[in-house]
Amino acid sequence: MSINFRLLSDHTGVEVTGVSLLHPLSSELRDRLYRAWLDSAVLVIRDQDLDPHQLLAAAKQFGEPLHQHNTRFQIKDCPQIHYISNQDKYDDGRRYIPGAGYHTDHSNAEYPPKATILHAKVLPKTGGDTQFVNMARAFETLDKGTREIIEGLKAEHVYQSSHSSRKLVGLTEKRKAQIEQSVVHPLVRTHDETGRQAIYINPIRIEQIIGMSNTDALPLLDRLLDHAIQPTHEYRHKWRNGDFVMWDNRVLLHKANPDYDMQEMRYLFRLMLQGARPH
Repeated sequence: MSINFRLLSDHTGVEVTGVSLLHPLSSELRDRLYRAWLDSAVLVIRDQDLDPHQLLAAAKQFGEPLHQHNTRFQIKDCPQIHYISNQDKYDDGRRYIPGAGYHTDHSNAEYPPKATILHAKVLPKTGGDTQFVNMARAFETLDKGTREIIEGLKAEHVYQSSHSSRKLVGLTEKRKAQIEQSVVHPLVRTHDETGRQAIYINPIRIEQIIGMSNTDALPLLDRLLDHAIQPTHEYRHKWRNGDFVMWDNRVLLHKANPDYDMQEMRYLFRLMLQGARPH
């Protein structure tokens, strides 16, 4: 089968067909896929059927897997792989929808993941899209005055911001002790591989902007988010069974949509690849 690449929008997303991740990639193909990912921020490899161990082996060709925050969702015999499901619930019995609300993954880590990978196993008939917004494009289209305000600013990231409307599933006491309590990252991040600058915010994790009162900081963060999530900055991924989707947390926000029949199962495998300290 021939290998084909197709752009999914004019700024974000590339689809690849004719590739199998069941076996090691040639160095030439691996480099071609990685370059396409850096250029487009979302790499979609169609028609895969991987178990957790096969997915882990495939992912290692693109980077070093890391241990994710919440051990509740680990695959028992392959703990670096987690599952995402619409069938989990909070302790109070309410349904938990992983990925709801715009965010970038694990930004409360000193070295956040460069990439997140999802592999679709069971999907609802319709809905459940993932929306991605390109934060480099958002930075480039920001007005000059706001760019001057945010360049040089830093924000404190925590596991669960007191300002977030989205509630995360709590960590075990053991896991709480293993992750950073808070970290400080720049509001404008320079991509360590491409050099491209992007707005680096996370409504679920940012607790404060250093040296700024919340009276000023929270409206600024809201303004940046409103600017970022314009349709002209978005790629909306419509899932197919078997999709292997890898996205770049250094340059994107994303969110999952719970706009489908919750009686239908939505189940995906997830893993993350280690990144560098934001600068």
